[in-house]
Order: sequence, then structure tokens, then C-alpha cells
Amino acid sequence: MPRRKLGSLEVSSIGMGCLPMVGYYGGGPRDRQAMVSLIRAAADNGVTFFDTAEVYGPYLSEEYAGEALKSIRDNVVIATKFGFGVEENNPTALNSEPGHLRRAVEGSLKRLKTDRIDLLYQHRPDPKIPVEEVAETVMALIKEGKVLHWGLSEASASTIRRAHAVLPLTAVQSEYAMWWRESETKIFPVLEELGIGFVPYCPVGRSYFAGAVNSRQRFDKTDRRHNLPRFTPEAMVFNRPLLQYVQDWATQKNTTSAQLALAWTLAQRPWIVPIPGTTQYPHLIENAGAAHVVFTSNELREFNAGLARIDIMGERADPFTDSQFDKS
Repeated sequence: MPRRKLGSLEVSSIGMGCLPMVGYYGGGPRDRQAMVSLIRAAADNGVTFFDTAEVYGPYLSEEYAGEALKSIRDNVVIATKFGFGVEENNPTALNSEPGHLRRAVEGSLKRLKTDRIDLLYQHRPDPKIPVEEVAETVMALIKEGKVLHWGLSEASASTIRRAHAVLPLTAVQSEYAMWWRESETKIFPVLEELGIGFVPYCPVGRSYFAGAVNSRQRFDKTDRRHNLPRFTPEAMVFNRPLLQYVQDWATQKNTTSAQLALAWTLAQRPWIVPIPGTTQYPHLIENAGAAHVVFTSNELREFNAGLARIDIMGERADPFTDSQFDKS
């Protein structure tokens, strides 16, 4: 698989998100050995970048990744996150207090079966703790050799600048896909100026662009999409022209719609590395194959021009989740 750089950190051009494995989209946590095997299969197919977090499960996703990657640890890059009150049994509350941060890192190191975290993200900026204080705590962890690089997730341009001024950031993570492009205007200019990489999550629109959901589906409360505005029946009917547009282009380019969505993401900037998640081997192979689907400059202009003419219904998040995004 081709490689890309997030700051100075070299990774495969497509990574693997390990969140769905804990049942994020329904069905409960997947079989441990099956997920360990799937993560190893990703590595066997050229993926070197694996994304997890202590709150995923909680803990299960890190455990799966740790078991899968321990024997090839020096050949992969592991990213994980802190920032929710998992240790305090309050996993929906933001917490980046220094003592909590250190406890979170110690727990992650143990579960990941490693002596260092390659890329440590603050999962969400905590309005109670200045990001400069967070950066100083991470700086101490880097000096101790427990963390190698750091990043932010769902951070504003001003927060990125403040954090980077204390301790240079390697990457910023945010939701980004054809139907959610706010990052292009809000943070891309800052990332480019400062040499920070970008890691989009949900680049296939939580399977929407794979054509795996439709307006007849109803999501129960174990599925993250159950209260997301873009996954109401009305929104899926309204947004059908977007999916059709992607599918038509995929046919034209002799690829799948999921691969086209990933290839489009890669084509936006050379410092973007998407992290699609999956629990199934065929989808893993499909995602990895997207690294070889290329948009020419003319194709990209034509595609984006058509995309701009398609209206989208529905916000990307429910009100509570939206309230935890950094809009400073």
C-alpha cells in the first residue's frame, strides 16, 4: 500500500478504525479472536495505521488491537485517545484533567501491550482544562517515552493553533466525507500552514456511501445511527441523489462506491489518511483497495462540481454529541 505522512509520522495511506468492532453499529461486541484475526489481516494487506481509544468498548477495542499487533509492534503505528471520564465510570463526560490523562495513558499502554503510544489524541477538547495544560502533560509523557506524537480530535482552528504553539501536533482527527466538508474551510488552511496531518473518520459515511443502508431501515438504540439526523428515513430518501451520484461515478471508474468515497477523500490533500472501520474481511480488502483508485485532476474538478449541486438533509450529529464539538 502507498504511504503518506502525518507531520513526520509515516503511515499507510489508508488506516483501520477499530471502533465498529465493539458493536458501535449494533450487534454487540464482535468475537475477540475474529477481530484479532481481522486486525492482523489488515496488517498483512499493507495497513500500518490502527486507530482506537480507551472509550471504545470501553477498553475492548484497545484490547483487540493490543493482542493483534503485539508480535508486529515495530512495524505498525498505533493511535489511541483519552479525554472521556472512563476511569470515573462517566464515559460520556469530558475529562482531560492531568491526573486523569496520565491514568488513561497507563491503562492504554497495558491494554495495547506496548511501551509507547505512537499517536495520542485528545478525544475532545475539554473546556474546563486549557489545551496548553493538556499539551504540557503530553509533553511530559513524550519525555518519558510513553508517547511519541500527539494530536487533537474535533478541535477548532484556534485550539489547534494554541496546542501546536506549546507542543507541535502531528495530526488532527475529525469526521469528514462527501456529505460533511466543514473541515475544508474551518481547519484545512491551518493544518496546511503548520504541517499537521488530517485523519478523517467515517469517510464512507457510516456505510452510507457503500450503499449498505436505505430508507426502509430502522436502527435500534444499540446502533449509533439510531439518532443521527442523516439516518432518518426522510433524510435517506432526500439524500438518495447523492448516493446515486457516487454509485454512477463508481461504475464509470470500475470500482465500488465505498472505494470511490475513500479515493475521493485521499484526493483532497496529500496529508490526509482516512481510517475506515469494519468488522468484515471482504470490506477490509475493499477498503484497502481504495488506495489504488485514482482521481485525475480533471475528474476531481468534475466530480466536485457535481457534488456542489446536490443538497443534503440532516446534521451530522445528535444535539448532545454536537455540544461536545469544539467550536471556539
